[in-house]
Amino acid sequence: QVQLVESGGGLVQAGGSLRLSCAASGRTFSSYQMGWFRQAPGKEREFVAAINWSGGSTNYADSVKGRFTISRDNAKNTVYLRMNSLKPEDTAVYYCAAVRRIGQVATLPEDKYDYWGQGTQVTVSS
Repeated sequence: QVQLVESGGGLVQAGGSLRLSCAASGRTFSSYQMGWFRQAPGKEREFVAAINWSGGSTNYADSVKGRFTISRDNAKNTVYLRMNSLKPEDTAVYYCAAVRRIGQVATLPEDKYDYWGQGTQVTVSS
């Protein structure tokens, strides 16, 4: 069982930056691929970024590529999402998710992720 707790959301002006954190419980964090997803009001949840178990492999949605960076610290059981050059359309609830998987990062649909956090709100004002 893995419990995920996100933090770091808030209100920021367009062009600003935020860093989200997702702290995981358990001793097997390094066996999990981690992902970030987001859900804007009235829209379906969408993939944002993912990182493999070691941190050596990542992928991103086209909408955030070049602006967001996913990273992880396995010693701290934490995954991060650094968000730069934020836009109003980045406004959403951001969720982290975990799936037990070793190897290169894979683009997986959300129903393949086993564990989810409660989400953290990010609001970008224009």
